[in-house]
Amino acid sequence: MADGYENHAPENLQGKYQAMVVCCILGIGSLVSWNSMLTIADYYYQVFPDYHPSRVLTLIYQPIALGTIMFLAYRESKISTRKRILTGYIIFTISTFLLIALDLTTKGHGGIGHYIVLCTIVASFGLADATVKGGLVGDLSLMCPELIQSYMAGSGMAGALTSVLRLITKVAFEKSNNSLRKGAMIFLAISTFIELLCVMLYAYVFPKLPIVKYYRRKAASEGSKTVVADLAAAGIQNLSDLSDDDSKNQMLRKKELLLQNIDHAVNLFLIYVLTLSIFPGFLYENTGQHGLGDWYALILVATYNFWDLFGRYAPLVKWLKLENRKALTIAVLTRYFLVPAFYFTAKYGDKGWMIMLVSILGLTTGHLTVCIMTIAPNGYKGPEKNALGNLLVVFILGGAVVGISLGWLWLIGKKYAF
Repeated sequence: MADGYENHAPENLQGKYQAMVVCCILGIGSLVSWNSMLTIADYYYQVFPDYHPSRVLTLIYQPIALGTIMFLAYRESKISTRKRILTGYIIFTISTFLLIALDLTTKGHGGIGHYIVLCTIVASFGLADATVKGGLVGDLSLMCPELIQSYMAGSGMAGALTSVLRLITKVAFEKSNNSLRKGAMIFLAISTFIELLCVMLYAYVFPKLPIVKYYRRKAASEGSKTVVADLAAAGIQNLSDLSDDDSKNQMLRKKELLLQNIDHAVNLFLIYVLTLSIFPGFLYENTGQHGLGDWYALILVATYNFWDLFGRYAPLVKWLKLENRKALTIAVLTRYFLVPAFYFTAKYGDKGWMIMLVSILGLTTGHLTVCIMTIAPNGYKGPEKNALGNLLVVFILGGAVVGISLGWLWLIGKKYAF
């Protein structure tokens, strides 16, 4: 059956570039709300100066995301991908709107009660993130590498977009009253619109693209049940291609998939341990005072986001794409020299050196993530690709949780750290 699909592939791959654009927008939507939270952290530091917002909110967000993705990865073969992803984007939309409602209700004032409500909304972001990210990575793993690359690039674009908007709003409102609050409200309003757009795109546009229908029918022929609702949404009611033969018994179990890809999983874990131990908490609280004043942290975050985006697009150039598994592992381990580099630069170095280190951190995070995520599914059947995509997201979020926890170690020895 798979051979039959391969023979008809060229005529069924129409709409590839439209699919790449949609995937990019879906990638933006999967992180734009959270990136907006990180980018307007200077506003939350003003409202809640004693509660370490960038560290605490991240520490709430990521464990919720990790717990959710672990459950969903275990049950992925029995969960409709369509319902899962739409649920995630709807939660993102509602939660982002609730942030605006919270700020309008409290009139921008702080307090422990308001902070607890803020933390609760951020927890729902973690739930939505795992629901969307694991679902989409698994879904796009069924398809050509360009689509998952576009999705991952969109995730990086969310950071770059929010950084540009943050710098623009800071300039526009710098001399007005409540400038940080006005900028924050604009951010959250734009994020709410993008999340709603993602709901519409995934519900009504993405499933009807010819290339998407082709790969989902192919996955169904290989025994995948997670694509049934998406095929129905595309108007494909006859699912006789769905495999009922013994081929399903030949599928690799999750344990076997993980063992075959343990290097990819561990590498993703290590990438995000390092990245989240530095970004964003260290950049906001441990880089000292410089001539750039309160612009300094914003510029560092923007630098990270732009180079992360560049790194996610770099694998499109064939000779820049790392595919050798040993080379990927060496590159991941080499990044850990950045830890002492950041420490000594924050203590003794100039802002130029810090910007250079942040650029390297962002570039390597984006580049290595996309390289691993695009090569890992190669050679597997549809259901196996979906399962593997979910497992890899577990390790990404697991690394993020560990990295955020280790990030608190930067506060040791700092006056008024806690």
